[in-house]
Amino acid sequence: MNKFSLLVSAALFTLAAQPAFAEYPEQPVEFVVPFPPGDLEDILTRMIADKFQATYGVPAAVVNKPGGGGGPFPGAVAVANAPADGYTIGSFVLDIPLVGPTIGIPALADDPFEPLGIFVTYPFILATSADAPYKNMDELAAYAQNHKLVVGHFGAGATPTEITLATQSAFGFKWGGQAAFDALDCNTLASGDADVINTTLQLVKPCLDKITPLAAVTEKRIPSLPDVPTLGELKPALKLGTWTGLFVRRETPQEARDKIIAVAEEVMKSDAAKKLSEQTGALIYWKNPEESAAQITNDRAILKNIADMNNN
Repeated sequence: MNKFSLLVSAALFTLAAQPAFAEYPEQPVEFVVPFPPGDLEDILTRMIADKFQATYGVPAAVVNKPGGGGGPFPGAVAVANAPADGYTIGSFVLDIPLVGPTIGIPALADDPFEPLGIFVTYPFILATSADAPYKNMDELAAYAQNHKLVVGHFGAGATPTEITLATQSAFGFKWGGQAAFDALDCNTLASGDADVINTTLQLVKPCLDKITPLAAVTEKRIPSLPDVPTLGELKPALKLGTWTGLFVRRETPQEARDKIIAVAEEVMKSDAAKKLSEQTGALIYWKNPEESAAQITNDRAILKNIADMNNN
């Protein structure tokens, strides 16, 4: 055997001795949702998981780890501590990438995630009773100069709440009081427990004829409320919506990212997603990784400005 043949034989032996790497995915995949089951991000993420399983033939499941609205973000911590192999995916509301790295949680301190895509904006609105003596935000601000208005929200620290409180600075008035509620629906306004509420459109759809939507707390107008402006249209400093996106650790291989993205994008363009959007008022779409990263950078600056407004 000549020298060339020996080299070829040695190379072939080396290749044969190396372990074979299976194509992703080859084992069960988990989508971590940091909220209880049943809300929009949970429903849409389950649709992604079901489609992923059907497409690639491996089990895919949603794991709910509540605590994602204002910390301590146990779901995000679980994803940050999992291997960066594409088998543990976070379905995170904006608070996790925007706030998580700043509140002293070691696993999140170095901003370990990168977005695969943003896919839903929640249809938050500011609403009041139809018989209220103000029909828009400017009229509310003028009325609040001489009247105490109580605003209802879902809890301190949540992004929709922070935006709602920042309306005071942006529009030049003061809320007369505020209160957190587990549910903000038609009864909250009808009972007089709050004069204005920050809630989602689907919770007040049954009584739309009895309320006045003052503004949408979304980046774009809600299609089913085309005449209701967004807060960002009225005051650019408040141009921030509450969204959810898919995230993986930054070391995750591109092959895994591409396959997850392909499924998620297909789901968001599906008839089922369109139907859910019509039923709830949610803005359902797909923003690619580059668009999502740019939005996160922009929203981080806006949220900081909102926090500064509320600390004045």
